[in-house]
Amino acid sequence: MNLILTKTHLFVNFHLFLWVCHVFLQNLHQYIKYKKMKVAVVGATGMVGNVMLQVLAERNFPITELLLVASERSKGKQITYKGKTYTVIGLQDAVDAKPDIALFSAGGTTSEAWAPKFAEVGCTVVDNSSAWRMDPSKKLVVPEINGNVLTKEDKIIANPNCSTIQLVMALAPLHKKYKMKRVVISTYQSVSGTGVKAVEQLENETKGVKGEMAYHYPINRNAIPHCDDFLDNGYTKEEMKLVKEPKKILGDDSFSVTATAVRIPTAGGHSEAVNVQFENDFDLGEVRKLLAETPGVVVQDNLDTNTYPMPIYAHNKDEVFVGRIRRDESQPNTLNMWIVADNLRKGAATNTIQIGEYLIENALVGTEVV
Repeated sequence: MNLILTKTHLFVNFHLFLWVCHVFLQNLHQYIKYKKMKVAVVGATGMVGNVMLQVLAERNFPITELLLVASERSKGKQITYKGKTYTVIGLQDAVDAKPDIALFSAGGTTSEAWAPKFAEVGCTVVDNSSAWRMDPSKKLVVPEINGNVLTKEDKIIANPNCSTIQLVMALAPLHKKYKMKRVVISTYQSVSGTGVKAVEQLENETKGVKGEMAYHYPINRNAIPHCDDFLDNGYTKEEMKLVKEPKKILGDDSFSVTATAVRIPTAGGHSEAVNVQFENDFDLGEVRKLLAETPGVVVQDNLDTNTYPMPIYAHNKDEVFVGRIRRDESQPNTLNMWIVADNLRKGAATNTIQIGEYLIENALVGTEVV
């Protein structure tokens, strides 16, 4: 009798032990203490760099020490972050400081030269330029979609093109459900995507003031079908980014993409008219539901109240807005939709910082167990 009771107790205790282990593993994040980070913002004096600092503060990114980094001509400038004044330092000084994470938005040339130097001292670089995006050895990441591809060994991580990010945020759940066959994109991109010089050109032209030109033509009251440099195939670099990057992010090159990118006289926010042909048919109600349930996507699609995405509503927001969802009646299994996002936030700064957050939350950088 005692032997039977002993075996019973052992059986119960063993299963209790397994249950405790299961609960512990499910809640492991509660037992991990994330140490604060030494963070470098490279390109801190630029347009995207300024937005990065704003987003870092808003999201309360865990920072122990902040390094604001820029080119030699910007060294010594003063920048205020969370009420504290910081002095801008040079790239070599930043490398010598060995930050945990470096958020780059300083252009492709700077990234190509300096990102490997940061990586060599153990820093994880998240780069906002085009330098590393199509490098087979580097991950191209939108955290909501493919953050799970990241590992501790990834020391240089590429942030996708601004127009690509908002596109794939809407395409990913639909591709998973219906499988895309062909995507046709027309973009309507703000001057902020070009930079400060282009914003100033638009402001000057609006006021009737002569000034330096960022474009070959006036942008006020105009639309310029020329984003980035032209390539030998007649497309621009921007258009080819839209062709290539979604396939890498989604890990699937079975669908085809073509794009036309146009610059328009809006100060901020990119818009896209997107036509998607699927292999399988879809229900519009289910499409809206899939999009609405996707983290980071907001559906604005009520024709009765004239509700649809516009750059003016996306300004200073981190979400991607989708509307004008309707069937293409000219061919089967084909969908039209309109996608809008703030290109300086989700299209650049926010996505970069979300990658950093993902790295920390998943113990891929700067964690210690307590």
